[in-house]
Amino acid sequence: MSSAQNTPVPQPEPRPTPPPTWADLLGSVPSPKSLVAHLDRHVVGQQAAKRKLAVAVSSHFRRLADGQRCGGRVIGPDPLDDAPDLIHVPIERSNLLLIGPTGSGKTLLVQALAKALNVPVVIGDATTFTEAGYVGDDVENLLVRLLLAAGGEFGPAQRGIIFIDEIDKLRKYHGHSGMSKDPTGQGVQHALLKMMESWVSFIPTKLGPRHPEAETVPFDTTDVLFIYGGAFPGLEDIISRRLGRDAGGFGFGAATDHAEVEGDLLRHVLPCDLEAFGMIPELLGRLPVIATLDDLGVDHLVRILTDPANALLKQYRKLLRLSHGADLEFTPKAVQEVARMAYERGTGARGLRAIVEQVVEGVMFEASEADRGQTFVIDERVVRGEGTTLRTPIRAVPPLRTLLRKRVSG
Repeated sequence: MSSAQNTPVPQPEPRPTPPPTWADLLGSVPSPKSLVAHLDRHVVGQQAAKRKLAVAVSSHFRRLADGQRCGGRVIGPDPLDDAPDLIHVPIERSNLLLIGPTGSGKTLLVQALAKALNVPVVIGDATTFTEAGYVGDDVENLLVRLLLAAGGEFGPAQRGIIFIDEIDKLRKYHGHSGMSKDPTGQGVQHALLKMMESWVSFIPTKLGPRHPEAETVPFDTTDVLFIYGGAFPGLEDIISRRLGRDAGGFGFGAATDHAEVEGDLLRHVLPCDLEAFGMIPELLGRLPVIATLDDLGVDHLVRILTDPANALLKQYRKLLRLSHGADLEFTPKAVQEVARMAYERGTGARGLRAIVEQVVEGVMFEASEADRGQTFVIDERVVRGEGTTLRTPIRAVPPLRTLLRKRVSG
């Protein structure tokens, strides 16, 4: 073999990636309207909360774009060339607090939002956290999980989203004097506050209890967006006292639907109400955007079953098609019955899956290759446990949402 064959061929050095232009950078930030349109495809209702969430998140990512001005990381005409007095104005984060009953869609909103933005997101449960030094989950493990969600890349991780649900469970009870440790309530609120204050945290490289000799890496939380969620039961009573209203009605003993009254009261929530509930004012001061979600009625639950891209009934249809080439059809009255049962249980959208799972369990168990080309039809009697599932040949039928709308209009 000649020496020429052993000589490595020189490879050209990769060209450095040019910095982005302002037009490209700001053009990559989704507008609030486009974010709401994306959320509408995945989450039913909650329009007011979607608007607030979309505006706050879009503003946050414009803030990140503005941060790249330092160090000459952006080229081209600066949109602030004609407003030099604004160039050095810092833009603060718009962290959010979502208030709504269980099953109203708080977690789903955040998950759908993360998909639209293509950023890493971590969802945590506040009830699992304890103050440092106690047995339980350390709040800084959220940063470790965010880094793992970003594939170990610090850049995307430090621009990710952390959603902490059940924050209302960390309330400070007025009977607590503050003279003793409160490892699961007020103490955790202070730990979360520290993490939100744009600081560099030295986090362990692995999940689990922190060890004094464990390897740590710096993690800057300056550009992490924090979103909190909670049901805050009893908050409407605090608001009604401040407003001078009767929580059961609006003056003169007026009879009003309880869910409607509660939703109206929550729309008037102020930080002072949340402080009276038991949240520390320092934490509330770093949550400038408060969005309230409505309790879901039967009509909303019907739409959740049929309309979204990942609607529950579509998922079970797909499972049957994949396994046995069969189809599944819920009649409009059956869908209404499922929604009614979930509403009466008070579990919101979360209760739908349990009901549908129970209804289709027999179909999923009994279906076989002999059912290929067949449609399993479930009516309201089957949902109530009073009838049997019918089998018919698969036929082209309009989407269930069309059938429901025709039934309502008729």
